[in-house]
Amino acid sequence: MSWNLNRRGFLGGAAALAMPPPLALAQEARATRWAYLVPGFTVLIARTIAAKGLPGRFGLNLASPTEYSTVSTYYNDFAAGNYDVCIGSWDVFAARQQAGVPIRLLCTITTADMILVLTGDRSVRGIEDLRGKTLAAAQSTGTYRMVSGLIRERYNMEVGKDITVQGVDNPAAAVTLVMANRAEAGLSWEPNISAGLKRRSDLRVIFNAGEAYREMNQATLPYFGVAVRNDWAERNPQAVAQVRQVFEACIAGINADPQEAVRSVGSATGFPPEVITDSLTSKRLSFRFGPMTDASERDAVVKAGEFLKRNGLVQRSVDQDFFITS
Repeated sequence: MSWNLNRRGFLGGAAALAMPPPLALAQEARATRWAYLVPGFTVLIARTIAAKGLPGRFGLNLASPTEYSTVSTYYNDFAAGNYDVCIGSWDVFAARQQAGVPIRLLCTITTADMILVLTGDRSVRGIEDLRGKTLAAAQSTGTYRMVSGLIRERYNMEVGKDITVQGVDNPAAAVTLVMANRAEAGLSWEPNISAGLKRRSDLRVIFNAGEAYREMNQATLPYFGVAVRNDWAERNPQAVAQVRQVFEACIAGINADPQEAVRSVGSATGFPPEVITDSLTSKRLSFRFGPMTDASERDAVVKAGEFLKRNGLVQRSVDQDFFITS
């Protein structure tokens, strides 16, 4: 399969036919729509899936992914039903689902260890030193809300009150402000962090969200996952299983040979290949596949959901209706 990853490109099946087929055939013919966010590691996922020919291997009719550069638009378009499968922060999916958006979680693919706070200010040695200082962050993201809760519980500090927030449109911009000395610290995730460390040797990581959660809860905090639209899933149960297989094979391939995965992507992620390689080999970016067909993986999300609920990040506890279990 050869893909052209143009902005908002997609493949249409039934629309090209002169005479519309029966409904069942039209549903089968329509390619599964998905998207990715640039710059960022989701491009690594998309390019690996293409390079390895994974949709064809598992019989999935997968469209060319739509490209987004703004986090809020990326999630809002998924909520609006403009595409079927979304890679994103699972807590955003949980909050949207509880607000009435018809989506469910298929799997997780990373832990929160890739969420970090970076600083170039010599006076800042830890989160406590950010009191009265500025943190650059993309406030529309689940990452921002999740880290705000972790800082509240661990340090008894309020982000936005004890720590001033400089809002940005995407996670890369948070690192850019730190590098320009316009914020004492920046909240972001890989590979943005590795890109900053590569360009300025004086930058340091002062907070790891995954580590903080583990120390407080003796458990792993899931982070990026894959969610699907309910209407699409109900119409395409076979495709649901195929999407799960595609992501499992993708993650396994990246973990088995990170350098080959980076070579296949080149600079398409928006980062130099050496930056992606560093993020993987340093383990700041670590992929882990967790299917929601596995009860233990669901339990990890449910437990993390209690943390979110305590901090007002979701309306209620995460229940089994949130998961795709078959």
